[in-house]
Amino acid sequence: CSPGSSRPAMLIRVYTAFLTAAQALFDHFGESADPYMTMVGYFNSLRELGGMKRLAEDDVQTRSYRVQMSMVERPALAQRSVSNIRELTSRVSSQDIPKYLDNLEVKFKVEFDAAAGKYVTKWLDGDERAIDVVLATNMLSVGVDVNRLGLMAVNGQPKGTAEYIQATSRVGRSFPGLVCTVLTWARPRDLSHYETFEHYHATFYKHVEAQSVTPFSPRAMDRGLTGSLLSLMRLENDPFSPNEGAGKLDRSDQAEITEAIDVLVKRAWNVSELSGTKSLAERELKERADEWAKEVGKGGRILAYEKRGREKDKTVALIKSPGIQAWDNWTVPMSMREVEPGVRLIMNTGHLTDDHDWKPRPAPKDEDRS
Repeated sequence: CSPGSSRPAMLIRVYTAFLTAAQALFDHFGESADPYMTMVGYFNSLRELGGMKRLAEDDVQTRSYRVQMSMVERPALAQRSVSNIRELTSRVSSQDIPKYLDNLEVKFKVEFDAAAGKYVTKWLDGDERAIDVVLATNMLSVGVDVNRLGLMAVNGQPKGTAEYIQATSRVGRSFPGLVCTVLTWARPRDLSHYETFEHYHATFYKHVEAQSVTPFSPRAMDRGLTGSLLSLMRLENDPFSPNEGAGKLDRSDQAEITEAIDVLVKRAWNVSELSGTKSLAERELKERADEWAKEVGKGGRILAYEKRGREKDKTVALIKSPGIQAWDNWTVPMSMREVEPGVRLIMNTGHLTDDHDWKPRPAPKDEDRS
């Protein structure tokens, strides 16, 4: 937190210092400094990330390359060519995200140059190059497990403590990590965190916010009831466990599925203590049991939970993956990270400025005069 300095100016200096200091360590220690060669930048919004990406591709690149070209001696910094800058946000296509995550695992090549007396990196044509800087939003805070990352700069205090813990734990997983939180003096919330920095970090687990959830709400049951029922059936009953076990349900009132329904209905009652929720859960589960038994009774085919394996061409799947088609009782989310597609809202502003027709209130008739 630097009073009087703008946020972009602070970020440029922090990124340049981290990148060139890591290069100085790499020159002397080689592979041991690899965890600090990839800089992770964490941002609370795409707007701030977009501005920093432009600065990283211009000011940070220039300053990192010219760090030793001034009259000021900087013994702990070394000249560095920053060329591979990547973005890990929702703006990146789903096909490119796995490729970028794999690139984060790529280490910097180490080769000792006897003439220069230091370790260097020489990339050949066709080599998959390591990433110098990766700029990310909260997509990084969940499920990104890259053991070699050790350096991060957080732009501003994240909105929630849980997000702050999750994001900063992406570095230092296998090696000691270093996290720099760049706070802006002009933001009261950032300034407050700066003033109580030590106490907050010593006690921040007590600041983790409770999540607001509504178990067994109608929409939650639409999305999760089928998966819960099938999971319970497969875990509790060995005949139903294999993929082809979907064809083992002979009747909708079979003992195994009746027991599973009772367990889930009892859970709905214990959580909500609402008779309406209990009745809805029971009705939805029995409806699924009837549909499942009906699918098994069609015969002349192999019914499985999913189409996979060598017999997948002869197999009919019981469950469906989410897609562009409408959801039904047997659409089951395949990942906890899946979200529904965005909804476009079009606001018709054509009539906002139109004046309404004004008509005077009709005068009451004077019956005495008539």
